[in-house]
This record gives sequence, structure tokens and C-alpha cells, in this order.
Amino acid sequence: MHLTADRKGKIEKEHSLQDRLLEGLYNHKAGRMLVKPLCMPAVSACAARFLDAGISTLFVPLFIRCHSIPMEEYELTAYRSFNDFFTRKLAEGARRVEPAHDVLISPCDGRLSVYKIDDACVFSVKHTRYTVNSLLKNKKLAERFAGGYVWVFRLCVDDYHRYVYVDDGAVSRHYHIKGLLHTVNPAANDALPVYKENTREYCLLKSEHFGTILQMEVGAMFVGRIENGPAERTVRRGEEKGRFAFGGSTVIVMTQKGQALPDGDILRYSKSGVETRVKLGEQVGIRAKHR
Repeated sequence: MHLTADRKGKIEKEHSLQDRLLEGLYNHKAGRMLVKPLCMPAVSACAARFLDAGISTLFVPLFIRCHSIPMEEYELTAYRSFNDFFTRKLAEGARRVEPAHDVLISPCDGRLSVYKIDDACVFSVKHTRYTVNSLLKNKKLAERFAGGYVWVFRLCVDDYHRYVYVDDGAVSRHYHIKGLLHTVNPAANDALPVYKENTREYCLLKSEHFGTILQMEVGAMFVGRIENGPAERTVRRGEEKGRFAFGGSTVIVMTQKGQALPDGDILRYSKSGVETRVKLGEQVGIRAKHR
């Protein structure tokens, strides 16, 4: 079971059948042995081939009903496959990107937790300890984010699965790190360091208002594809960066010390182990010198 809050302060318990199943698997040694083959990239590749096939559209109506997806928020179109549906685009005006330059925006729809990086480049996600170096596989780069924040945006299967750049600036090339594909459900992170074991990809954004920002996409079970757009160019706040194929997944943002501060409600909830539901483009923090 895990807790989520909306921006109005309402806290709810989330404990779905999927949550209970994953807790049973990841909290016991025998269960982790059973789930291990499902985390292999080859399994996700097989699932992707089926979900790219035309016959997979048969599952779209059931998926919409089961997850109560508000289809009026999305472009009206015919889908060629389940993955074509899953990576659907929002209708014009369905999300508002906050234009104020001193505001840090959410890159996606999802459930947000924020963690302070200490001066030794260590942070903790609930019961799991991470170093920035273990996440990036680059000690020199990791040191640039000492004293900053890690913003973890967890996407569920019913969320919009495209994501955007959080500020204007110049973006680097994409750096890919091979790994497994655990689920990113909190039940898995309580048992394993999924964010440093999973396949992931990141770039650096030399932003106009928040220093150097790292934006990372983390693959998850049955998410064999992180589909990013062209890199090494100038981008605008709210411009689409890429998308995930089927499954829940995660976008991680890192900000440097003294550059950005999380909104107070998000920081309070995160310290209590509560995720905050956020939407693409909405405010999640502010430029530090304006606090």
C-alpha cells in the first residue's frame, strides 16, 4: 500500500490488485525468483512485438474502461495498435505549460516525490539508498549535483506517456545505460534499487533559468522502448522530449544546489513518504533565489 496526495491536500491510499500482487512477489525471495525472468529486456521485446501488432487494438476498449481514462483529453483518431493508443497525444489545450521563467514545471503526468542529495551525492528513496554515481555511472557528473534535488516522477499505466523539457536551453546528446526492466511500482523499490538496475537514458539541459538540469527516463517492466527525439539542439520549455511504450515508468529530474526549490506541499509529502499527483506543465518548484 502507498499514499498519494493531490495539490489540494487530499491524501488517498492506493492498494490495487496489482499492488498486492507485486508486494507478494517482491517481498519474498521465491517471488523475486519468479519475477526475475520477466525483467529481462528480451521479454519486453517480445511483449512489444505483440503490442505493436494490429490485433492488439482489441484490448484498447477494455483498457480504457478498466482505468477510467478520460479520452476527451486526447486527440480523436483511429489507433493502429495498442502501443499506438498507449502513446496517444493530448488534444490541444488539454494541459497548460506554466510560462513564468522562475517556475520549474513537471515534465509529465505522474506521481512525484522529491529527495535532497547530500554533499556526498547520496539520497534515499524510502528504504533504498542511492548514490548519484550509481544512477549515472559517471562520478564526475554526479558531483555536479551534490546538494541539489532529485525529482522522481512515477508514471502509472493510466497516465499520459509523453514527456517534455522543463525549461528553455541547449540539450546534450542522449546517454544510454543498459539494464533490467523491473516494475517501478513502490513495492519493487522497497525490495530492490530499481532505478540503478533498470535500463535508463538521460541528457543534460543547460537551461536558461535553473543551471544544468539532468533529465532521465527509466524503463520498466514491459517498457522496452524509451523513444526520445533528436538531441544536441536548442529546446523550449514544454517542448516534447519523447515518450514511453507500454507500461508504467519514471522520469527523473536532477537540479543543482542553489538552483531550484520544490513547492512546500510536495516537499512535505515526500518527507512523509507520500507521492503528489502532478500534471504535465504545472508548477512543482521555483527558482531558488526567488524563495
